[in-house]
Amino acid sequence: MEPPVIDVKNLVKRYGDKAVVDGITFSVGAGEIFGLLGPNGAGKSTTISILSTLLSYDEGEVKIGGLDLKKGAAGIKRLIGFVPQDLAIYPALSARDNLVFIGRIYGLTGNALERRVHEVLELAELVDRANDPAGTFSGGMKRRLNIGAGLMHKPAILFLDEPTVGVDPQSRNFIFEHIEKLNKEGMAIVYTTHYMEEAERLCDRVAVMDGGKILAMDTVQGLIGLAGAGIIYLGVPCESLETTQRLFQSTENIHAIPASEGRLKIETTRVDEDLLRVIARCKEQNIPILSLELLKPSLETVFLHLTGKRLRD
Repeated sequence: MEPPVIDVKNLVKRYGDKAVVDGITFSVGAGEIFGLLGPNGAGKSTTISILSTLLSYDEGEVKIGGLDLKKGAAGIKRLIGFVPQDLAIYPALSARDNLVFIGRIYGLTGNALERRVHEVLELAELVDRANDPAGTFSGGMKRRLNIGAGLMHKPAILFLDEPTVGVDPQSRNFIFEHIEKLNKEGMAIVYTTHYMEEAERLCDRVAVMDGGKILAMDTVQGLIGLAGAGIIYLGVPCESLETTQRLFQSTENIHAIPASEGRLKIETTRVDEDLLRVIARCKEQNIPILSLELLKPSLETVFLHLTGKRLRD
């Protein structure tokens, strides 16, 4: 079996007393798109910044391309490309000059540099705007240039941190298609996002992060299976909550637990059928239904199930 191109064991990063990455373990295989999915503040960007050699870490072990991150950072930098969430381009420079600057950092010179700049401009579909200042570009064009900069040295591994933030649907689709193309050519990709549809479309496997921890990790379909057939959120008067919970604890294929004040979270393996049973049982027992919400199985269902509905800054 081919060894993973990224191997992370018990990774910890602290700021003061707070662990923003709290003992996570995962690996990424050659030619795999691996998603880090989580709400704002989950620890995704910190994790990807560590793997990209931009941040130190406090505990754990990280190997990339067989090289230990603490001992072989220089060699790792030649293997990886990093596309940050914040644009890493110079607005006063043209698209061409941005790419020339990045290429020279990676040691490209002369004809090799000129050829690679032209290749990346073609890839980003910016040839006709090559000599225009990047600051005059639309959000989508800036994102494409940002990705192009991360590809200048033809990395074997690409880290993409929220690459579609603030772009129009056409640019988002362009980015998706090119990520898929790069992956088919053999590139391993680590992709952070909080958009479920992006993870469903692109990722071979996904890890759901929150609070610096990995809460679940599997293929998209495997994660969806964690939710069973669905979840019913049932709102009843507070004084009826315990009675309602006891009522459904004895019902086959249903598991009911308090979700929040006045609501039960009912996990079921036959969501459509059991929804009717829930309504009927409440009617039989004269329990008023104040609210009813149905979450059928999807990656979003799993995400909310694992991370909750609390708003994040």
